[in-house]
Amino acid sequence: MELHVQYDPQGLTTNCFSPSHLNFIHSPYIPSSSTPRSTHRLAHPPSLSSCVIPLSCPVAGRASISDLNVGHSISPSYSFCFVPHTHAQSTVIRVNDLPLPSGRIPVGFYVSINVDSRRRWNSPVRMVSSDKAEVLGDVVTLSLRDVPELSVETRVSYELGRILGTGEVGGKLKTSWDELLNHGDEPFELSFPSVPDYHPSLTLKVAVLHPCDDHDGALFDSIVDCEIAQDTDAGHARFVEYMTSKTVSYLNDAVEHFQSVLDQCPVDHPDRASALTNLASARLKGYIQKDLQDIDSTISLFREALALRPQGHPDHPLSLYHLADALTWRYSKEGTTVDIHESAQLYCKLLPLCPEGTSLRCGVAGANVVDYMIANCNTSPIDGSDDGIHLRRIVLQLCPLDHQYRPRVLWGLIWALCIRFRQRGRIDDIDESIQTAREVVSLCPEGHIDHDLCLNNLAVLLQCRFDHQGRSHDLDEAICLYEEALRMCPVGHKTRRTLLDTLGGALRVRYIERGDVDDINRAISIRREALMLTPPEHLDHGTMLNNLAFTLQIRYHSEDLDEAIHLYRESLRLTRLDHPERHRNLCNLGFALSCRFTKTQENQDIEEAIRLCQESLESLSSLHPDRCTSHSRLNEAYLFRYQVQHNPADLLLAVDHFRLASGHPTGGLPDRIRVALDWANEAEGYEHDSTPEAYQTCLELFEKHVMTRSSIISRREAATAFRAAQSLPVDAASCAIRRDNLRQAVELAEQGRGQQWSLASRLRTPLEYLESMSPELARKLSELSKSLSDAQGSATLTDRAAADAAARKYRRLMEKWGAAVAEIRNVKGFSRFLLPPSYEDLKAAACQGPVIILVASRYSCSAIVVPTSGEPHHVSFPSITLTDLKNLKDRFARAIRSASSMDPKQPRNDLMVLLRAVWDEIMLPVVKVLQQSLKLKSHSRIWLCPTAAFTSIPLHAAHPFRTNADRSKEPCLEDLYICSYTPTLSALVRSRQMMKKRVAPSFVTIGQGQPGAGKGKALVAVDSELEPVQKLVPATANRNTISGDAATRAGALSALQQNTWVHLACHGKQDPKQPYNSHFVMKDDHLTLLDIMERDIPHAEFAFLSACHTAVGDEKTPDEVIHLAAGLQFSGFKSVVGTLWQVDDAVAKHIVQAFYKNMFEDLEGGGVMDCTKAAWALNRATHAVKTEVPLEQRMVFVHIGV
Repeated sequence: MELHVQYDPQGLTTNCFSPSHLNFIHSPYIPSSSTPRSTHRLAHPPSLSSCVIPLSCPVAGRASISDLNVGHSISPSYSFCFVPHTHAQSTVIRVNDLPLPSGRIPVGFYVSINVDSRRRWNSPVRMVSSDKAEVLGDVVTLSLRDVPELSVETRVSYELGRILGTGEVGGKLKTSWDELLNHGDEPFELSFPSVPDYHPSLTLKVAVLHPCDDHDGALFDSIVDCEIAQDTDAGHARFVEYMTSKTVSYLNDAVEHFQSVLDQCPVDHPDRASALTNLASARLKGYIQKDLQDIDSTISLFREALALRPQGHPDHPLSLYHLADALTWRYSKEGTTVDIHESAQLYCKLLPLCPEGTSLRCGVAGANVVDYMIANCNTSPIDGSDDGIHLRRIVLQLCPLDHQYRPRVLWGLIWALCIRFRQRGRIDDIDESIQTAREVVSLCPEGHIDHDLCLNNLAVLLQCRFDHQGRSHDLDEAICLYEEALRMCPVGHKTRRTLLDTLGGALRVRYIERGDVDDINRAISIRREALMLTPPEHLDHGTMLNNLAFTLQIRYHSEDLDEAIHLYRESLRLTRLDHPERHRNLCNLGFALSCRFTKTQENQDIEEAIRLCQESLESLSSLHPDRCTSHSRLNEAYLFRYQVQHNPADLLLAVDHFRLASGHPTGGLPDRIRVALDWANEAEGYEHDSTPEAYQTCLELFEKHVMTRSSIISRREAATAFRAAQSLPVDAASCAIRRDNLRQAVELAEQGRGQQWSLASRLRTPLEYLESMSPELARKLSELSKSLSDAQGSATLTDRAAADAAARKYRRLMEKWGAAVAEIRNVKGFSRFLLPPSYEDLKAAACQGPVIILVASRYSCSAIVVPTSGEPHHVSFPSITLTDLKNLKDRFARAIRSASSMDPKQPRNDLMVLLRAVWDEIMLPVVKVLQQSLKLKSHSRIWLCPTAAFTSIPLHAAHPFRTNADRSKEPCLEDLYICSYTPTLSALVRSRQMMKKRVAPSFVTIGQGQPGAGKGKALVAVDSELEPVQKLVPATANRNTISGDAATRAGALSALQQNTWVHLACHGKQDPKQPYNSHFVMKDDHLTLLDIMERDIPHAEFAFLSACHTAVGDEKTPDEVIHLAAGLQFSGFKSVVGTLWQVDDAVAKHIVQAFYKNMFEDLEGGGVMDCTKAAWALNRATHAVKTEVPLEQRMVFVHIGV
């Protein structure tokens, strides 16, 4: 295991942030009201001349949004009217530059006019507009006799609901009526008494109302005289004096008044929350000014106020802000990390409650607050816990997309997710890390100072995912990113050593995967350079030592191993005991010592190795992913010691650690598969009782690994990534055979073969029976299956970010689908729903004739005959080895190529010799079991299910080519039985089940003898092949032909979907590198295997593929049976005739015509077209054309399915 040198997100964070730099600007979303409402307190009192509060006209049901911005003056806009001889009507148009001595944020404000000694007129509370001041047009009519002079006050409120008291006085002025009436009907301005930095004024318009004029019936409020209100107003007044003079006695008086109010408001009092807030706000200001010391009780008051204003309460946002502000101040003075974390969470709760453009949102999401949160949250130690990651997400919410510090916050989240991934192995964490790192790269493009490190870190994450998931494109992309970043860092660049080290690690991994010696040599070279650039006193020196040693060890030169051990020891010496990756140093040194023990057999090496690996294991939590590696190193160490000392206890210990390593739930699937494969291999070598368990573990892990891939092609890539796994199904079956457990052998062979088809078919499982038992579960699974089918895709996306997103979507759907399947298994009668089929399930494949599974393993070659009834039979091939079969396969390929150039009448002696060998060594022993043990009658149906090397041998054509003593010819296999093939037993069972749903037959012939330019030579016999086929099809079937220019990819796909019977004559191509690209050649585009697989044609019945290579499997994964004929069977065709090699169209027409004559010979007078006759019809056709068609062209056609 390598140690990691990573870009430290803390290095991105400056240390220049502190509470003193913050300006909290707040303006909540405030509904309108006709009564005075509330205000909000500024966390840091601005100079009062710097506040602007434009007031908006109220709207029915709600009001405009208040907006306080530091650096502007308050310019609220009002209208009043005063007039007549006996009455004066006054319109207050505007209040300008209103001072707020307390520094608290007002929620709204209103204008109050004294009517007499007991009454006053109050305007509705006006909310602070975010954009502009408006003329409000509030009108009041006053009697000149009752009101000898105009007395006006402006007041601010601190609550949105009930106002406690009358609020804080912003300004007062008095003037005579004479002065007012001198201005006529024109607006004029009255000035309030000036204060430093303020020039408050009131804009009015006054008119005289005559006695006969209608005028408003103004509503007047009595002057408040209750004790609670008076104490509240007195508290506000004393608090303003404290803020103005900084005299502590005024603060004490204010606190005393506010405390008195609180004492008069019991828990159920409607004003208690306001009383708590007023008291806590005054105490907090004293704490900020260092005039009071107790912050804890202040925060408790804010908490209680918040509890009394739950979500939905109009003052809930204000209480969130007050508590967050107080916690931030306590953190600034006492440094309690939990305070800044809670404050950040509160601000994030507050953000959604503050619409865009409000001052409250601008304050919470503004630069000062965000900078402070980043400085104090992002520089705290990175924590991979759920709470730690939650905090990072909260801070990220405070950073909009265009914020300059967003990359810093993103890196904090990335590394927290990465730590959790290393601790728990959750693939979602590494996926999200990569997705987020891609965003950071986009935010720091080329030319940005951190671009190289961003590329490096993204590459580190991709390589981490490769280690866990084994996706080759992740490794390739990582190396490209490392190389690009390194080009930006010439010699002398500060980050060059880090980039050299990470690139070296990736090259080392690629060497292990692909074996290019240049990769390992370069990896060693550049890691030596990285070590040279890291001086001994540097914190990363030990890491560089470890990583160079890890790379040297792979090369396995004896001097490399000794140097590696020396470097490991030095690295371990430099690593702190509490270093989070020390377990890797221990494990690496232990593994190197184990390797040296195999060469020197020095007992002290292996003893130390075991001790170090045990210490590494003990230092890890139970779910840490690296426990898988520690267990793996221990099984190797015990196995090495067993090989030298032969102590049976060591073998048992080795097997125990094989089991623990392969079963570790958070380990990467590729690593667990490798361990399980090693376990199976070692258990076979020592004939250990755990061998079947090892194989079963391999198959289960392999299936899980393949199922994680979101596309058909990527699933095949996963299947071919482990060379040792290619023979896994047959080796597992061979193991069971050698242990005389034939039922298990059938199950294992089935479980490991045709996984691509098996996985895909699960999404098309019929659910009729489930619907009768649990309609809701059936509907749920059906919808999820469709979503998975739509999400899986057929090709690999080139956009890596899009591919990652598709993979995440697919994996989450697969998790839901798996959960639904687990739920179904709890339903009575469904306990084995979609589990690997048991022998009892599989033997249904033999209901119409025995199935012969031919197993080609390196350990043994044999056959299992699954009969219609009774127990399976074993047929041994003692004289045949896997090597013999591979040689036989190659000889067949050469003989067929040679025959294709021979005269049709010339005997095919080479082929005859090979077919005789197949008869004598393989099929004759099988026939003896069929005849003698099963008493199978001649001309009965049999199905061949070949595996591995058997898939490339024409077993159906096995022939003795001998004459009996009575001069009669010894019968061949096709003389004795009607042979068909099946890719798997499950495929045959599934096809038979689908036969229950039949529709009226329709027959289409698709011919393309003139493909487009560059797509192959012309097939001159296509038309002459199709014409008799159409004539032979019964008149009861709907017949159609597509050929020439109409035989396009789209036309052929449509015909496949709309018809139950298909005859296709064209070029067929098997793609040896990517079998899913195997195709039929149409006029325009190719009709590929992927195209066919994506179609679900449940009513299809029969397809005759008169094209080359349509039933040829994939050499890399022969047991996956990936070919065109299998694809048609999967899509719905129950019976298919395909070809094993190249077809000569000049002679193929003879077989085709003979086939259909036999197929439809009894239907001239009516009857049902029966696709189950296809095998018999093909058998008769090949016998009928012996004199016209050469041997290799008769052998080329095979029947697959029912």
